[in-house]
Amino acid sequence: MKQTEVLLQPNPNARIEEFFYEKLDRKAPSRMNNPELLGQYMIDAGNEFGPGTAYGNALIKCGETQKQIGTADRELIQTSAINFLTPLRNFIEGDYKTITKERKLLQNKRLDLDAAKTRLKKAKVAEARAAQLNTSQPEENNIMVNVSYVLNLLHVKWLKSEQEVRITQSEFDRQAEITRLLLEGISSTHAHHLRCLNDFVEAQMTYYAQCYKYMLDLQKQLGSFPSTFLSNNNQSSSAPVQSVSTPSVLASASASLPSVSNSVVTSGISELKSSSGSRKARVLYDYDAANSSELSLLADEVITVYSIPGMDSDWLMGERGNQKGKVPITYLELLN
Repeated sequence: MKQTEVLLQPNPNARIEEFFYEKLDRKAPSRMNNPELLGQYMIDAGNEFGPGTAYGNALIKCGETQKQIGTADRELIQTSAINFLTPLRNFIEGDYKTITKERKLLQNKRLDLDAAKTRLKKAKVAEARAAQLNTSQPEENNIMVNVSYVLNLLHVKWLKSEQEVRITQSEFDRQAEITRLLLEGISSTHAHHLRCLNDFVEAQMTYYAQCYKYMLDLQKQLGSFPSTFLSNNNQSSSAPVQSVSTPSVLASASASLPSVSNSVVTSGISELKSSSGSRKARVLYDYDAANSSELSLLADEVITVYSIPGMDSDWLMGERGNQKGKVPITYLELLN
């Protein structure tokens, strides 16, 4: 139970605060969790960079997704607390304490019964020895009187011990029945806890499925960024958003760097694609070719680029000496 609480709320200070509010029967103040805080910081930073910039837009989208994950995290904590932790805590603080108390009483009753049986056994042995001594002594009046007196005392002690055993046995049997009835309810408790465990697993499954869906949607949004974002005067490009193929996700995501948005001009790319000519371009970043159809690039080198019909809008053909292959537009700066 404690480790589940740690899993759901890793912050020990927050757990202590929730404990005190629970004991005071007051509602704890609502605070943003870690994913929500991260999401808010990302959104604030994105707005500061500017929603019209590639980096700012990406930060805002990431922040919104983090907030969605924070909401899902809250739902997981709430569902797990109601369906799993609360029943377990109620059992531990209620039925389990009662069972433990009654079992301890049963153990004490067993010790009392063992002690009473031991005293009865000793009384029987003492009485038997006294009777044996009585038969072996000469028949003198004073000795006979003393032995008879001792025998009477031992017999009374034996009767008391026997009565004590009957009482302690009765108390032990009654306590054993109480404990037995309580322990018989454990099987139904286990069945209930099994249902609660299934609810907890289902809540976790829902949470991780939601997180996966949110991140998958975010990945698609980041992967569908346009190949060019801003012109040199930081005005938004009028070019429509183009979807990218799977191999070009990395190249498109790299377009979020501010230097790219300030160097790639929409008109230059469009002009190159509409003509059959070629242009010189400077490579902004190193790029490792993903397959044989692509060309690896080194930062600051100058290559020749041109477009061919049917090529993806985010790629150009690049040539360096006798080597040629596809290169991502976002890694290039067209030269005049």
